[in-house]
Amino acid sequence: MNYEEKKQKIDQQDLVAAIDIGTTKIVAIVGKKEENERVKIIGIGKAPSIGVKRGVVSNIEETAKAIRKAVDEAESQTSYKFKNVVVGIAGQHIKSIKHRGSVNIENGEQEIKQEHIDELFDQMHRVPLTNLGDEILHVIPQSYTVDNESGITNNIVGMAGRRLEGNFHIVIGQTSSAKNIAKCIDRAGLVLDSMILEPLASADAVLSEDDKEAGVAMVDIGGGTTDIALFHDKIIRHTAVIPFGGEIITRDIKEGLQIVERNAEKIKCQFGYALGREAPKNEVISLEGLHGQPSKRISTSQLAMIIQARMEEIIEAIKFELESSGYSSRLGSGIVLTGGGSLLKSLPQLFSFRMANNVRIAIPNELVTVYNDSLVHPKYSTAIGLVLKGFEYYKKNAHKVVEDEGDFEDESFVGQIQDKIGKRGGGFFKSIEKLFNANDTSM
Repeated sequence: MNYEEKKQKIDQQDLVAAIDIGTTKIVAIVGKKEENERVKIIGIGKAPSIGVKRGVVSNIEETAKAIRKAVDEAESQTSYKFKNVVVGIAGQHIKSIKHRGSVNIENGEQEIKQEHIDELFDQMHRVPLTNLGDEILHVIPQSYTVDNESGITNNIVGMAGRRLEGNFHIVIGQTSSAKNIAKCIDRAGLVLDSMILEPLASADAVLSEDDKEAGVAMVDIGGGTTDIALFHDKIIRHTAVIPFGGEIITRDIKEGLQIVERNAEKIKCQFGYALGREAPKNEVISLEGLHGQPSKRISTSQLAMIIQARMEEIIEAIKFELESSGYSSRLGSGIVLTGGGSLLKSLPQLFSFRMANNVRIAIPNELVTVYNDSLVHPKYSTAIGLVLKGFEYYKKNAHKVVEDEGDFEDESFVGQIQDKIGKRGGGFFKSIEKLFNANDTSM
């Protein structure tokens, strides 16, 4: 198949496969583009996540096996066979900074061209990083200034001016984490097309354009981490990953009540309240004793006190991130909770009390239809968001996908990843920058 035939095949692609590598579960999911531009989820598979800690791969072999198991389950639900996939990246190593760059317009017409914007992006990819092993993953424009006119977010190509400046949101992560994800995908027998920042994927699944314009903070509470994405005027303003999630609450319950972890998780989900005063008074949970020991009796109030103590710590970390963004007072659409950890009873009330803002729990939005109503659930927000982002990626970067597939035919996958991530200063991720730019000036 020649280049043009490959490109046509990808341009016409109406299926996207995605892998969500979480701390407690791995999800393989397939979405199909429908005629009305909605996306229908046609298959999903899940497997327990053993080799991942706080969103970071710690055991490549175990993670690859779990990915394969989830993929096999998803494939059994549909005739679609996984090959090329998009994958989420998150973890406690993710952080973001703001940076500003400028270029002088020296062409005779003093007109802004695409090459000037590209030069700004190249400047951002060369920003010095303080920590060894960090990598610039995404450079996302916030706004531009042309001469003395600031706050421009629309297409600036063709505007007259002598100086172009740009404000950028830069997402940073560890190169080793990206390489390990790539190795897991390869060992699972799949081809990695793109890595997508998970907070932005979740946001696409649960937020409306009105939310993003009015100002909103999405908080995705997963098993090992809590992801944050803050939008205002339809532009991503802040992203962060907090290294705590539902798993640490389960661990606190286990240690505080001296019970096994499976029982701690069970009573957290079934009887747990995030706000102690909301827990039923005088209600007692009875757990069967181990190895013939007497049953253990636990009050729901005691359980709620343990949960609330840890949730308040997580909320304080979220509050710090929102205040650091400079937009905490500009959230017209409030705070949106999603992820499996968002379903703790009375959690919105605790958030609202501590954050002094409107809080709601969100599920995947009207952009998506599902074959099973159980998928309309906060715990699948990231996986569904990855499918949505995947469709955008293939549409905007079809030629890049074809070129990469050609490269992999002649060289080892891991070698390609090491070259693209390790030697080009973020080059592997440059191909998906436009995916996160709500006001892409290069299209």
